[in-house]
Amino acid sequence: MKIAFIGGGNMARALISGLLARGSLASDIQVVELDPDRRMGLKKDFGVRVTAELPAAASADVIVLAVKPQQLRDVAIFLGSLLDGQLVVSIAAGVRCADLVRWLGNYGAVVRVMPNTPAQIQAGVSALYATASTTAEQKALANQLLSAVGRCVWLDDEAQMDAVTAISGSGPAYVFYFLEAIEQAGIELGLTPVQARILATQTFLGASKLAIESTHDFATLRAQVTSKGGTTEQAILSMESSQVKTAIVRAIHAAAHRSMELGDQLGSD
Repeated sequence: MKIAFIGGGNMARALISGLLARGSLASDIQVVELDPDRRMGLKKDFGVRVTAELPAAASADVIVLAVKPQQLRDVAIFLGSLLDGQLVVSIAAGVRCADLVRWLGNYGAVVRVMPNTPAQIQAGVSALYATASTTAEQKALANQLLSAVGRCVWLDDEAQMDAVTAISGSGPAYVFYFLEAIEQAGIELGLTPVQARILATQTFLGASKLAIESTHDFATLRAQVTSKGGTTEQAILSMESSQVKTAIVRAIHAAAHRSMELGDQLGSD
């Protein structure tokens, strides 16, 4: 498939890298990017076709809107008159399909996606939602595109996208926050920064891999590490007394609420 990216930022770069690693041809990928330095960087790093002209995107089978959410309305209004059967994929956070369809001049073949930053190393997870006008073939194209950078989860209800944003979209920041705390504790207990970082990151990596491959739920896996009267139990009891789990759940609810607010703001025009 021929793909055009409008916007050449980090997520576009991640998708391009994943597509090329999966066997896509650089000549089938075009990026519309206004910044000349970023444009040349894309050409140098990936060998893809680059341009500053938005109409060039219309020749693609799939058009990926990878601009900032605040820029999407103007881009979509311009793009609408150029569309004729292409699939439009939006990775702009917060912008709802109904608003994008309206800006595109009621063009309905739209898939909204919430990827996350581990896509940069092809280890991401993306949630996708398709409008009713999107065909099964177009949904397959969107799945092919996003699976190049990780796993895909399809949503039946676009309202779930706020929860996705709060969990997987923002989630890497929660993991890094927890890693910061573990690293700090390790250093305070006498480890070197390098030792603390390796132990923290490898523990997260290994535990995540174990959770993915195990048939047990998270609570059971935690119990398997928590011996009665042991060190792990003491740590868990300390976290419970500080209501760490409750605070995390509350924080994710706050992120989901903010996602809903942003959707209202971005779609108000």
